[in-house]
Amino acid sequence: MSGVYFDTSALAKWYVNEPRSDDVEEYVRSVYPVYVSLLTKLEMKSLMARRVREGHVDLLTQSKVIATFEGDISAGHLVLLPHSVESFLIAESLLGAHPEIPLRSLDAMHLGTMQAAGITALATADRVMAQAAEALGMRCETFF
Repeated sequence: MSGVYFDTSALAKWYVNEPRSDDVEEYVRSVYPVYVSLLTKLEMKSLMARRVREGHVDLLTQSKVIATFEGDISAGHLVLLPHSVESFLIAESLLGAHPEIPLRSLDAMHLGTMQAAGITALATADRVMAQAAEALGMRCETFF
């Protein structure tokens, strides 16, 4: 399957103005389609709630970002990948595959979902996620 999986750390830069947001915008335009998972939906809502709590965005901005994100899924701009038993089993195996990489469980789920779907390219702004993806032989575009 062609296309690129965006983890939440990179995808957030598409919706919220952050360092490297312009780079993410340009990259998204060049790699269509963009894949995300159900986990991404959960993490985006968590991220925006945290930003409201921390005072970085207001409730109106939070609502607009989530509505735009959900609209992009509905319109097919973001392709929503399901989680499966296979993706969980792959994620579980990844946690022990490279003990030198401090891969977290939810990041392993992103990688497991990618692998189960046959996607071999990742966009991330997370250094550990990038390290894990590269160790697994995936193409990785970083936005640190």
